[in-house]
Amino acid sequence: MTARFATAADGVPDVLVLSGTGDAPATATLRGARAHVDGAIDVDGETWTVSVPLAAARYGGPTLPLPTGDYRLDLRGADGTGTTIADVVPVRLLAGVRAGLEEGVVRVDPPVDAETMSSAGQKAAEATYAARTEPLENAVFFESFYGRNASCNPLALDREIARVAPAVTRYWSVVDLSVAVPAGAVPVVEGSHAWWRARSTARLLVVNDWLRRRFVRRSGQRVLQTWHGTPLKRLALHRPGFDPRRAVAIVRESRRWDVLLAQNPYAARMLRRAYAFIGRPLWVEGYPRNDVLLTGDPAPVRAALGIGADERVLLYAPTWRDDRQTMVDFLDLERLAARADAVVLVRGHSRTLAPGEDVSGTSATGPRVVDVTAYPDIARLLLVADALITDYSSVMFDFTVTGRPVYFFVPDVAHYRGDLRGFYFDLDERAPGPVVATQEELESALADEGTVGRFSERYAQWRARFNARDDGRAAERVVARILDQGFLDR
Repeated sequence: MTARFATAADGVPDVLVLSGTGDAPATATLRGARAHVDGAIDVDGETWTVSVPLAAARYGGPTLPLPTGDYRLDLRGADGTGTTIADVVPVRLLAGVRAGLEEGVVRVDPPVDAETMSSAGQKAAEATYAARTEPLENAVFFESFYGRNASCNPLALDREIARVAPAVTRYWSVVDLSVAVPAGAVPVVEGSHAWWRARSTARLLVVNDWLRRRFVRRSGQRVLQTWHGTPLKRLALHRPGFDPRRAVAIVRESRRWDVLLAQNPYAARMLRRAYAFIGRPLWVEGYPRNDVLLTGDPAPVRAALGIGADERVLLYAPTWRDDRQTMVDFLDLERLAARADAVVLVRGHSRTLAPGEDVSGTSATGPRVVDVTAYPDIARLLLVADALITDYSSVMFDFTVTGRPVYFFVPDVAHYRGDLRGFYFDLDERAPGPVVATQEELESALADEGTVGRFSERYAQWRARFNARDDGRAAERVVARILDQGFLDR
Protein backbone atom coordinates (compact mmCIF):
# COMPACT_ATOMS: atom_id res chain seq x y z
CA MET A 1 0.00 0.00 0.00
CA THR A 2 1.35 3.43 -0.93
CA ALA A 3 0.26 6.99 -0.23
CA ARG A 4 0.70 10.32 -1.95
CA PHE A 5 -0.92 13.75 -2.12
CA ALA A 6 -2.54 15.22 -5.21
CA THR A 7 -1.89 18.95 -5.29
CA ALA A 8 -3.86 21.92 -6.51
CA ALA A 9 -2.52 24.54 -8.88
CA ASP A 10 -0.98 26.54 -5.98
CA GLY A 11 1.04 23.54 -4.83
CA VAL A 12 -1.09 22.91 -1.75
CA PRO A 13 -2.23 19.30 -1.36
CA ASP A 14 -5.96 18.94 -1.58
CA VAL A 15 -6.44 15.16 -1.88
CA LEU A 16 -4.86 12.25 -0.02
CA VAL A 17 -4.54 9.25 -2.36
CA LEU A 18 -3.81 5.70 -1.20
CA SER A 19 -3.55 2.66 -3.42
CA GLY A 20 -3.08 -1.04 -2.86
CA THR A 21 -3.79 -4.51 -4.13
CA GLY A 22 -5.94 -7.32 -2.83
CA ASP A 23 -9.17 -6.87 -0.91
CA ALA A 24 -10.42 -3.32 -1.31
CA PRO A 25 -11.77 -1.42 1.71
CA ALA A 26 -15.52 -0.86 1.79
CA THR A 27 -15.25 2.51 3.55
CA ALA A 28 -12.53 5.06 4.14
CA THR A 29 -12.90 7.95 6.59
CA LEU A 30 -10.38 10.60 7.64
CA ARG A 31 -11.19 11.45 11.26
CA GLY A 32 -10.03 14.38 13.35
CA ALA A 33 -11.17 16.21 16.45
CA ARG A 34 -12.80 18.97 14.45
CA ALA A 35 -13.99 17.34 11.22
CA HIS A 36 -14.19 14.08 9.33
CA VAL A 37 -14.47 13.31 5.63
CA ASP A 38 -15.26 10.18 3.67
CA GLY A 39 -13.06 9.01 0.82
CA ALA A 40 -14.03 7.73 -2.62
CA ILE A 41 -12.98 4.16 -3.42
CA ASP A 42 -12.17 3.02 -6.95
CA VAL A 43 -11.44 -0.63 -7.80
CA ASP A 44 -9.71 -1.66 -11.02
CA GLY A 45 -9.15 -5.39 -11.07
CA GLU A 46 -6.74 -6.29 -8.24
CA THR A 47 -5.83 -2.64 -7.64
CA TRP A 48 -7.82 -0.22 -5.51
CA THR A 49 -7.47 3.50 -4.89
CA VAL A 50 -8.84 5.66 -2.08
CA SER A 51 -9.06 9.40 -2.64
CA VAL A 52 -9.83 11.57 0.40
CA PRO A 53 -10.33 15.32 -0.05
CA LEU A 54 -8.55 17.49 2.52
CA ALA A 55 -11.63 19.68 2.69
CA ALA A 56 -15.09 19.52 4.22
CA ALA A 57 -18.39 21.36 4.42
CA ARG A 58 -19.53 21.86 7.99
CA TYR A 59 -23.04 22.73 9.18
CA GLY A 60 -24.21 23.31 5.63
CA GLY A 61 -21.52 25.89 4.93
CA PRO A 62 -19.07 26.05 2.01
CA THR A 63 -16.46 23.38 1.36
CA LEU A 64 -13.22 24.63 2.90
CA PRO A 65 -9.84 23.17 3.83
CA LEU A 66 -9.84 20.94 6.89
CA PRO A 67 -9.29 22.60 10.27
CA THR A 68 -5.78 22.45 11.65
CA GLY A 69 -5.06 19.26 13.57
CA ASP A 70 -4.17 15.58 13.36
CA TYR A 71 -6.27 13.07 11.44
CA ARG A 72 -6.25 9.30 11.06
CA LEU A 73 -7.61 7.40 8.11
CA ASP A 74 -9.80 4.42 8.99
CA LEU A 75 -10.13 1.78 6.27
CA ARG A 76 -12.92 -0.72 6.87
CA GLY A 77 -13.82 -3.90 5.08
CA ALA A 78 -17.33 -5.09 4.38
CA ASP A 79 -17.30 -7.04 7.67
CA GLY A 80 -16.45 -3.92 9.66
CA THR A 81 -12.87 -4.88 10.44
CA GLY A 82 -10.24 -2.36 9.53
CA THR A 83 -6.80 -0.89 9.74
CA THR A 84 -5.22 2.55 9.78
CA ILE A 85 -2.57 4.08 7.61
CA ALA A 86 0.12 3.24 10.16
CA ASP A 87 1.36 0.54 7.77
CA VAL A 88 1.48 2.89 4.81
CA VAL A 89 4.82 4.00 3.43
CA PRO A 90 5.33 7.42 5.10
CA VAL A 91 5.35 10.45 2.85
CA ARG A 92 7.15 13.57 4.08
CA LEU A 93 6.05 16.67 2.17
CA LEU A 94 8.12 19.76 1.65
CA ALA A 95 7.95 22.48 4.30
CA GLY A 96 5.34 25.12 3.61
CA VAL A 97 2.52 22.92 2.33
CA ARG A 98 -0.66 22.35 4.23
CA ALA A 99 -0.45 18.67 5.16
CA GLY A 100 2.05 15.96 5.94
CA LEU A 101 1.76 12.19 6.43
CA GLU A 102 3.89 10.60 9.10
CA GLU A 103 3.46 7.44 11.19
CA GLY A 104 -0.11 6.99 10.15
CA VAL A 105 -1.19 10.55 10.96
CA VAL A 106 -2.23 13.21 8.49
CA ARG A 107 -1.16 16.49 10.04
CA VAL A 108 -2.99 19.53 8.67
CA ASP A 109 -1.32 22.87 9.36
CA PRO A 110 -2.32 26.46 8.57
CA PRO A 111 -1.22 27.48 5.06
CA VAL A 112 1.75 29.51 6.31
CA ASP A 113 5.29 28.29 5.74
CA ALA A 114 7.18 26.94 8.73
CA GLU A 115 9.91 29.56 8.56
CA THR A 116 7.42 32.42 8.87
CA MET A 117 5.67 30.74 11.79
CA SER A 118 8.91 30.05 13.68
CA SER A 119 9.86 32.23 16.63
CA ALA A 120 12.51 34.01 14.58
CA GLY A 121 10.14 34.37 11.63
CA GLN A 122 7.43 35.98 13.77
CA LYS A 123 9.92 38.37 15.37
CA ALA A 124 10.97 39.48 11.90
CA ALA A 125 7.32 39.82 10.82
CA GLU A 126 6.55 41.92 13.92
CA ALA A 127 9.51 44.18 13.22
CA THR A 128 8.35 44.71 9.64
CA TYR A 129 4.83 45.38 10.91
CA ALA A 130 6.01 48.01 13.38
CA ALA A 131 8.10 49.78 10.75
CA ARG A 132 5.45 50.04 8.02
CA THR A 133 4.91 53.53 6.65
CA GLU A 134 2.69 53.00 3.59
CA PRO A 135 -0.63 54.87 3.54
CA LEU A 136 -3.55 53.41 5.43
CA GLU A 137 -6.12 51.50 3.38
CA ASN A 138 -9.85 52.15 3.41
CA ALA A 139 -10.26 48.77 5.04
CA VAL A 140 -11.43 47.01 8.19
CA PHE A 141 -9.52 44.29 10.03
CA PHE A 142 -12.07 42.05 11.78
CA GLU A 143 -11.31 39.47 14.45
CA SER A 144 -13.80 37.46 16.49
CA PHE A 145 -12.80 35.18 19.35
CA TYR A 146 -9.15 35.19 18.30
CA GLY A 147 -9.88 34.13 14.74
CA ARG A 148 -11.63 30.87 15.57
CA ASN A 149 -14.71 31.95 13.61
CA ALA A 150 -16.35 34.92 11.90
CA SER A 151 -19.16 35.70 14.29
CA CYS A 152 -20.61 37.92 17.00
CA ASN A 153 -20.72 41.70 16.73
CA PRO A 154 -17.89 41.90 14.18
CA LEU A 155 -19.87 39.68 11.78
CA ALA A 156 -22.98 41.84 12.02
CA LEU A 157 -20.90 44.99 11.43
CA ASP A 158 -19.20 43.34 8.44
CA ARG A 159 -22.58 42.66 6.85
CA GLU A 160 -23.76 46.24 7.36
CA ILE A 161 -20.49 47.76 6.07
CA ALA A 162 -20.72 45.55 2.98
CA ARG A 163 -24.25 46.83 2.43
CA VAL A 164 -23.71 50.57 2.84
CA ALA A 165 -20.00 50.98 2.02
CA PRO A 166 -19.12 48.30 -0.53
CA ALA A 167 -15.87 50.07 -1.49
CA VAL A 168 -14.37 49.22 1.93
CA THR A 169 -12.03 46.22 1.92
CA ARG A 170 -12.91 43.73 4.67
CA TYR A 171 -10.13 41.55 6.08
CA TRP A 172 -10.89 38.72 8.51
CA SER A 173 -8.30 37.33 10.90
CA VAL A 174 -8.61 33.51 10.92
CA VAL A 175 -6.64 30.70 12.54
CA ASP A 176 -6.71 28.76 9.26
CA LEU A 177 -8.68 28.57 6.04
CA SER A 178 -11.32 26.25 7.52
CA VAL A 179 -12.92 29.39 8.98
CA ALA A 180 -15.71 30.61 6.71
CA VAL A 181 -15.68 34.37 6.22
CA PRO A 182 -18.53 36.52 4.86
CA ALA A 183 -19.03 36.89 1.12
CA GLY A 184 -16.61 39.38 -0.39
CA ALA A 185 -14.29 39.40 2.62
CA VAL A 186 -10.59 38.49 2.49
CA PRO A 187 -9.35 35.87 4.99
CA VAL A 188 -5.86 36.46 6.40
CA VAL A 189 -4.31 33.64 8.39
CA GLU A 190 -2.92 34.69 11.75
CA GLY A 191 0.85 35.09 11.68
CA SER A 192 1.13 35.25 7.91
CA HIS A 193 2.70 38.23 6.16
CA ALA A 194 -0.76 39.12 4.80
CA TRP A 195 -2.15 39.12 8.35
CA TRP A 196 0.51 41.48 9.66
CA ARG A 197 0.11 43.75 6.66
CA ALA A 198 -3.70 43.95 6.98
CA ARG A 199 -3.39 44.69 10.68
CA SER A 200 -0.98 47.50 9.95
CA THR A 201 -2.70 49.19 7.01
CA ALA A 202 -6.44 48.87 7.84
CA ARG A 203 -7.90 52.17 8.99
CA LEU A 204 -10.24 50.41 11.41
CA LEU A 205 -9.80 47.33 13.58
CA VAL A 206 -13.01 45.74 14.89
CA VAL A 207 -12.47 43.08 17.57
CA ASN A 208 -14.57 41.44 20.28
CA ASP A 209 -11.76 40.41 22.64
CA TRP A 210 -8.22 41.43 23.49
CA LEU A 211 -5.79 42.35 20.73
CA ARG A 212 -3.02 39.81 20.83
CA ARG A 213 0.61 40.03 19.85
CA ARG A 214 2.38 43.29 19.27
CA PHE A 215 0.20 46.29 18.46
CA VAL A 216 1.56 49.54 17.06
CA ARG A 217 -1.08 52.16 16.33
CA ARG A 218 -0.59 53.97 13.04
CA SER A 219 -1.56 57.63 12.79
CA GLY A 220 -5.23 57.71 11.76
CA GLN A 221 -5.87 54.10 12.74
CA ARG A 222 -8.79 53.34 15.09
CA VAL A 223 -9.80 50.33 17.20
CA LEU A 224 -13.47 49.55 17.92
CA GLN A 225 -13.82 47.05 20.77
CA THR A 226 -17.31 45.51 20.59
CA TRP A 227 -16.78 43.06 23.47
CA HIS A 228 -18.87 39.90 23.55
CA GLY A 229 -21.54 40.17 26.20
CA THR A 230 -23.23 42.06 28.99
CA PRO A 231 -21.58 40.84 32.21
CA LEU A 232 -23.19 39.11 35.16
CA LYS A 233 -19.87 37.71 36.41
CA ARG A 234 -17.11 40.07 37.47
CA LEU A 235 -14.55 40.97 34.80
CA ALA A 236 -10.98 42.19 34.49
CA LEU A 237 -10.07 44.53 37.38
CA HIS A 238 -13.16 43.35 39.30
CA ARG A 239 -12.18 39.68 39.41
CA PRO A 240 -11.45 38.31 42.88
CA GLY A 241 -7.85 38.55 44.05
CA PHE A 242 -5.49 41.36 43.11
CA ASP A 243 -2.69 40.47 40.71
CA PRO A 244 -0.50 43.48 39.82
CA ARG A 245 0.65 41.95 36.54
CA ARG A 246 -2.92 41.24 35.50
CA ALA A 247 -3.97 44.77 36.39
CA VAL A 248 -1.16 46.28 34.30
CA ALA A 249 -2.07 44.04 31.36
CA ILE A 250 -5.75 45.03 31.58
CA VAL A 251 -5.04 48.75 31.60
CA ARG A 252 -2.47 48.43 28.80
CA GLU A 253 -5.01 46.53 26.71
CA SER A 254 -7.88 48.96 27.23
CA ARG A 255 -5.64 51.86 26.19
CA ARG A 256 -5.45 50.31 22.75
CA TRP A 257 -9.20 50.83 22.24
CA ASP A 258 -10.56 54.07 20.81
CA VAL A 259 -14.23 53.16 21.20
CA LEU A 260 -15.98 50.56 23.34
CA LEU A 261 -19.42 49.23 22.39
CA ALA A 262 -21.96 48.26 25.05
CA GLN A 263 -25.33 46.55 24.75
CA ASN A 264 -27.02 48.70 27.40
CA PRO A 265 -26.27 51.42 30.01
CA TYR A 266 -25.67 48.85 32.75
CA ALA A 267 -22.99 47.10 30.66
CA ALA A 268 -21.46 50.46 29.80
CA ARG A 269 -20.91 51.23 33.48
CA MET A 270 -19.50 47.80 34.31
CA LEU A 271 -17.17 47.61 31.31
CA ARG A 272 -15.86 51.14 31.76
CA ARG A 273 -14.93 50.43 35.38
CA ALA A 274 -13.67 46.87 34.85
CA TYR A 275 -11.29 47.98 32.09
CA ALA A 276 -10.48 51.48 33.39
CA PHE A 277 -11.75 52.79 30.06
CA ILE A 278 -11.65 56.44 31.02
CA GLY A 279 -11.99 59.54 28.86
CA ARG A 280 -12.84 57.79 25.60
CA PRO A 281 -16.15 57.19 23.79
CA LEU A 282 -18.44 54.38 24.86
CA TRP A 283 -21.28 53.74 22.44
CA VAL A 284 -24.51 52.29 23.87
CA GLU A 285 -26.36 51.07 20.79
CA GLY A 286 -27.56 47.56 21.53
CA TYR A 287 -25.66 44.57 20.19
CA PRO A 288 -25.36 44.19 16.40
CA ARG A 289 -25.10 40.42 16.83
CA ASN A 290 -28.67 40.38 18.16
CA ASP A 291 -30.23 42.02 15.12
CA VAL A 292 -30.66 38.58 13.57
CA LEU A 293 -32.85 37.50 16.49
CA LEU A 294 -35.51 39.90 15.21
CA THR A 295 -34.84 39.78 11.48
CA GLY A 296 -33.45 36.30 10.77
CA ASP A 297 -35.05 33.16 9.38
CA PRO A 298 -34.59 30.05 11.57
CA ALA A 299 -35.54 27.57 8.84
CA PRO A 300 -32.10 27.27 7.15
CA VAL A 301 -30.40 26.77 10.52
CA ARG A 302 -32.84 24.06 11.53
CA ALA A 303 -32.30 22.37 8.18
CA ALA A 304 -28.50 22.50 8.54
CA LEU A 305 -28.76 20.89 11.99
CA GLY A 306 -31.27 18.27 10.87
CA ILE A 307 -34.07 19.59 13.11
CA GLY A 308 -37.67 19.36 12.00
CA ALA A 309 -39.74 22.52 11.67
CA ASP A 310 -42.12 21.43 14.46
CA GLU A 311 -39.59 19.98 16.91
CA ARG A 312 -39.06 21.69 20.23
CA VAL A 313 -35.48 22.93 20.64
CA LEU A 314 -33.71 23.54 23.95
CA LEU A 315 -30.33 25.26 23.81
CA TYR A 316 -28.06 24.40 26.73
CA ALA A 317 -25.24 26.97 26.88
CA PRO A 318 -23.26 27.01 30.14
CA THR A 319 -20.28 29.27 30.64
CA TRP A 320 -16.75 28.15 31.54
CA ARG A 321 -15.31 27.72 35.02
CA ASP A 322 -11.98 29.22 36.08
CA ASP A 323 -11.06 26.00 37.89
CA ARG A 324 -11.68 23.46 35.12
CA GLN A 325 -10.79 23.06 31.45
CA THR A 326 -13.78 21.00 30.37
CA MET A 327 -17.44 21.79 30.10
CA VAL A 328 -19.56 21.18 33.20
CA ASP A 329 -21.30 17.81 33.23
CA PHE A 330 -24.13 18.41 35.69
CA LEU A 331 -26.91 17.31 33.33
CA ASP A 332 -27.91 13.96 31.88
CA LEU A 333 -28.59 15.36 28.41
CA GLU A 334 -30.20 12.27 26.89
CA ARG A 335 -32.64 12.09 29.80
CA LEU A 336 -33.36 15.81 29.47
CA ALA A 337 -34.14 15.41 25.76
CA ALA A 338 -36.44 12.46 26.42
CA ARG A 339 -38.36 13.99 29.32
CA ALA A 340 -38.73 17.40 27.67
CA ASP A 341 -39.61 15.79 24.33
CA ALA A 342 -37.13 18.11 22.64
CA VAL A 343 -33.93 18.30 20.66
CA VAL A 344 -31.19 19.51 23.00
CA LEU A 345 -28.48 21.62 21.40
CA VAL A 346 -25.35 21.70 23.56
CA ARG A 347 -23.12 24.76 23.20
CA GLY A 348 -19.86 24.51 25.13
CA HIS A 349 -17.90 27.70 25.79
CA SER A 350 -14.81 28.20 23.62
CA ARG A 351 -12.62 28.21 26.74
CA THR A 352 -13.68 24.66 27.61
CA LEU A 353 -12.19 23.21 24.44
CA ALA A 354 -8.82 21.53 24.26
CA PRO A 355 -6.59 23.15 21.63
CA GLY A 356 -7.77 22.24 18.16
CA GLU A 357 -10.93 20.46 19.28
CA ASP A 358 -14.52 21.30 18.53
CA VAL A 359 -16.12 18.86 20.94
CA SER A 360 -17.43 20.04 24.26
CA GLY A 361 -16.02 17.40 26.55
CA THR A 362 -19.48 16.42 27.77
CA SER A 363 -21.63 13.41 26.94
CA ALA A 364 -23.39 15.20 24.11
CA THR A 365 -24.58 12.04 22.43
CA GLY A 366 -27.90 10.45 21.65
CA PRO A 367 -30.51 10.66 18.92
CA ARG A 368 -31.87 14.01 20.15
CA VAL A 369 -28.71 15.61 21.58
CA VAL A 370 -26.59 17.67 19.19
CA ASP A 371 -23.20 19.14 20.10
CA VAL A 372 -23.11 22.56 18.41
CA THR A 373 -20.00 23.88 20.13
CA ALA A 374 -18.32 24.20 16.75
CA TYR A 375 -21.25 25.96 15.10
CA PRO A 376 -19.76 29.24 13.88
CA ASP A 377 -22.25 31.75 15.30
CA ILE A 378 -24.27 31.30 18.49
CA ALA A 379 -26.74 34.00 17.43
CA ARG A 380 -28.16 31.57 14.85
CA LEU A 381 -28.58 28.95 17.57
CA LEU A 382 -30.47 31.44 19.72
CA LEU A 383 -32.66 32.12 16.70
CA VAL A 384 -33.84 28.48 16.48
CA ALA A 385 -34.11 27.77 20.22
CA ASP A 386 -37.57 27.62 21.78
CA ALA A 387 -36.00 28.01 25.22
CA LEU A 388 -32.54 28.64 26.69
CA ILE A 389 -30.93 26.79 29.58
CA THR A 390 -27.85 28.56 30.92
CA ASP A 391 -26.10 29.41 34.16
CA TYR A 392 -23.95 32.56 34.40
CA SER A 393 -23.30 33.12 30.71
CA SER A 394 -23.88 36.52 29.12
CA VAL A 395 -26.00 34.71 26.54
CA MET A 396 -28.90 35.30 28.96
CA PHE A 397 -28.88 39.00 28.03
CA ASP A 398 -29.04 38.19 24.31
CA PHE A 399 -31.70 35.52 24.29
CA THR A 400 -34.29 37.69 26.03
CA VAL A 401 -34.44 39.77 22.84
CA THR A 402 -36.59 36.92 21.51
CA GLY A 403 -39.09 37.00 24.37
CA ARG A 404 -38.76 33.23 24.79
CA PRO A 405 -38.27 31.42 28.13
CA VAL A 406 -34.93 31.23 29.97
CA TYR A 407 -34.09 28.65 32.63
CA PHE A 408 -31.11 29.02 34.97
CA PHE A 409 -29.47 25.75 35.98
CA VAL A 410 -26.95 26.64 38.72
CA PRO A 411 -26.02 23.67 40.94
CA ASP A 412 -22.65 25.26 41.80
CA VAL A 413 -23.83 28.82 42.38
CA ALA A 414 -22.37 29.13 45.89
CA HIS A 415 -18.92 28.05 44.69
CA TYR A 416 -19.05 30.21 41.57
CA ARG A 417 -20.29 33.31 43.37
CA GLY A 418 -18.14 32.92 46.46
CA ASP A 419 -14.90 31.39 45.20
CA LEU A 420 -14.53 31.80 41.43
CA ARG A 421 -15.91 35.06 40.08
CA GLY A 422 -18.67 36.78 41.99
CA PHE A 423 -21.61 38.62 40.41
CA TYR A 424 -22.49 42.24 39.71
CA PHE A 425 -26.06 41.63 40.91
CA ASP A 426 -28.09 38.93 42.64
CA LEU A 427 -29.36 36.57 39.95
CA ASP A 428 -32.02 35.07 42.23
CA GLU A 429 -33.64 38.47 42.71
CA ARG A 430 -33.76 39.52 39.04
CA ALA A 431 -33.69 36.36 36.91
CA PRO A 432 -36.42 36.42 34.22
CA GLY A 433 -36.95 32.68 34.64
CA PRO A 434 -36.69 29.89 37.22
CA VAL A 435 -33.36 29.39 39.00
CA VAL A 436 -32.89 25.69 39.82
CA ALA A 437 -30.15 23.49 41.24
CA THR A 438 -31.12 19.92 40.26
CA GLN A 439 -32.07 18.14 37.06
CA GLU A 440 -35.41 17.20 38.59
CA GLU A 441 -36.21 20.86 39.29
CA LEU A 442 -35.20 21.83 35.76
CA GLU A 443 -37.36 19.14 34.17
CA SER A 444 -40.30 20.14 36.35
CA ALA A 445 -39.93 23.80 35.37
CA LEU A 446 -39.75 22.91 31.67
CA ALA A 447 -42.93 20.84 31.98
CA ASP A 448 -44.87 23.47 33.94
CA GLU A 449 -46.99 25.50 31.53
CA GLY A 450 -47.47 28.22 34.12
CA THR A 451 -43.77 28.97 34.56
CA VAL A 452 -43.62 31.61 31.82
CA GLY A 453 -46.61 33.51 33.18
CA ARG A 454 -45.21 33.63 36.71
CA PHE A 455 -42.07 35.38 35.44
CA SER A 456 -43.75 37.74 32.99
CA GLU A 457 -43.28 40.87 35.14
CA ARG A 458 -39.62 40.13 35.85
CA TYR A 459 -39.08 39.33 32.19
CA ALA A 460 -40.49 42.70 31.14
CA GLN A 461 -38.32 44.53 33.67
CA TRP A 462 -35.26 42.62 32.47
CA ARG A 463 -35.88 43.50 28.84
CA ALA A 464 -36.47 47.16 29.69
CA ARG A 465 -33.13 47.27 31.48
CA PHE A 466 -30.95 45.18 29.19
CA ASN A 467 -32.61 45.01 25.74
CA ALA A 468 -34.06 48.48 25.16
CA ARG A 469 -31.68 49.15 22.25
CA ASP A 470 -31.86 45.64 20.77
CA ASP A 471 -34.38 46.54 18.10
CA GLY A 472 -32.90 44.85 15.02
CA ARG A 473 -31.05 48.01 13.87
CA ALA A 474 -28.00 48.12 16.14
CA ALA A 475 -25.54 47.36 13.33
CA GLU A 476 -27.08 50.12 11.24
CA ARG A 477 -26.55 52.67 14.02
CA VAL A 478 -22.98 51.59 14.82
CA VAL A 479 -21.88 51.66 11.18
CA ALA A 480 -23.51 55.06 10.71
CA ARG A 481 -21.35 56.37 13.57
CA ILE A 482 -18.24 54.74 12.08
CA LEU A 483 -18.83 56.52 8.79
CA ASP A 484 -19.96 59.82 10.30
CA GLN A 485 -16.80 60.05 12.39
CA GLY A 486 -14.54 59.31 9.42
CA PHE A 487 -13.19 55.99 10.56
CA LEU A 488 -13.95 54.74 7.03
CA ASP A 489 -15.01 56.24 3.69
CA ARG A 490 -18.01 55.00 1.77
